[in-house]
Amino acid sequence: MLTADGRTQPSLNPTVGRPRTQLARPVKSYNVTVQQTDMPPEKLQHIWVVTGPAGCGKTTVAKGLQEKLGLPFLEGDDYHPPANREKMANGIPLTDADRWDWLISLREAAILPLSATDECPTPPSGVIVTCSALKRKYRDVMRVAAYGHPSVRIHFIYLRADENVLMDRVTKRKDHYMKSGMVHSQIELLEEPVNEWDAVAVDVAAPPEEVANRVITAVHATMAEYQ
Repeated sequence: MLTADGRTQPSLNPTVGRPRTQLARPVKSYNVTVQQTDMPPEKLQHIWVVTGPAGCGKTTVAKGLQEKLGLPFLEGDDYHPPANREKMANGIPLTDADRWDWLISLREAAILPLSATDECPTPPSGVIVTCSALKRKYRDVMRVAAYGHPSVRIHFIYLRADENVLMDRVTKRKDHYMKSGMVHSQIELLEEPVNEWDAVAVDVAAPPEEVANRVITAVHATMAEYQ
């Protein structure tokens, strides 16, 4: 993946995340390798997974996309079982085992509105989902949504910001189960989606209006690859 100034983004070691100094580097290039298909573009359905650690603004960005694209929106946190929410509220990081059922439930929920029914014979062209998807293997679980669904394409919009920015945002939240102490644990787990063909990175250390513009630009650029 290329950065805004044309440099190649370095590969990361997935076992340890990425160097802390690289986190704030903006990524505004949206090169995408499109999956080959004989299906016409108007028949394709796109699942937009808005990802990133706590405080990056997933819900705000997703709601903005919902307004601009007119697509259904699923809040990933709503699919966490009570046990997961309780652990996070108490500052206890989730394990892989805690996340599997959540990811599968969210994936199935994302596919559901894309299927035609008697009540909705013409399903939407896509759906927007928020999901932290901190590790590549978590994103791989979401990618399974395209298996057996030839019309479905998965896209990850990774919201990128420095840990200090994330911590400040989470600290200012009120009545949210995710506490500021969880930001560091998520950063430690984070495997940025570098060299993943279906992912784009957007720097979110900017005013909300600018972030919204960057995200919709990334979406339009991705869609243009299918025309």
